[in-house]
Parts: sequence; structure tokens; C-alpha cells
Amino acid sequence: MSGAGEGFSEGALRPYVITKGRSRPSRNTIGVETLLVAVEPARALPLSATREETALVRMCEQLLSLVEAAAHLGLPVSLVKVLASDLVDSGHLSARSGVPRAALPDKQLLQEVLDGLRRLR
Repeated sequence: MSGAGEGFSEGALRPYVITKGRSRPSRNTIGVETLLVAVEPARALPLSATREETALVRMCEQLLSLVEAAAHLGLPVSLVKVLASDLVDSGHLSARSGVPRAALPDKQLLQEVLDGLRRLR
């Protein structure tokens, strides 16, 4: 006889509960390379905060990328992206972008350097 909730695994349900049913972040400016840091002075999290939100804020007392935070929490990057977005929106975390596209080296220049290095062999 099948039990209640058959077809639902605890592993599939847990991320849904952690993100309060959302699968997309509230902002699309947070990527895997985004650096997260807790705001100063630290703001108390609401009593409704999940243990994952609490852990994320604590670990971001030091500057940490979103992907590193996901690895430390043992959670999917997409899930941590939702949590981080919420915490930025609530004023608990600050998100810093990576290197602006204009500051990246020119692809053609890099190719020429690579070609030059290959010719040295």
C-alpha cells in the first residue's frame, strides 16, 4: 500500500521549503561570481529566517562569492541565488559585481599573446 506523499522526496521538497516556493531570485544581477558581504552594522535576522539564511549571513561576514557560499552550504547555486537575493533585498547582505566587461582584456590581444607563446616552443 502506498503512503501519503508518495512521489515526493524529502530532497525535492526541502529546496522548495528553503526558498518559500520560489525558483527564481528577486533580482537578476546576482551571478555565480557575485561577491557577497554582510552589511555593517549587522542587522538581526527575523525569527522566520531559515537556518540556511542565518548561515549565509554569518559566512558572509567575510567577502565570499555566491558559488563559494553554495559550496560551503552544500546547496545548489540556484537555491543560494534566491536566498542571497532575498537577503540583499532585506538589507542583510550587500552584493558586489565582478570585473566590469569594459575592464576585461581584449580577446584579440589575448589570442595574439597565446599565438606568440606557442611560437616560442
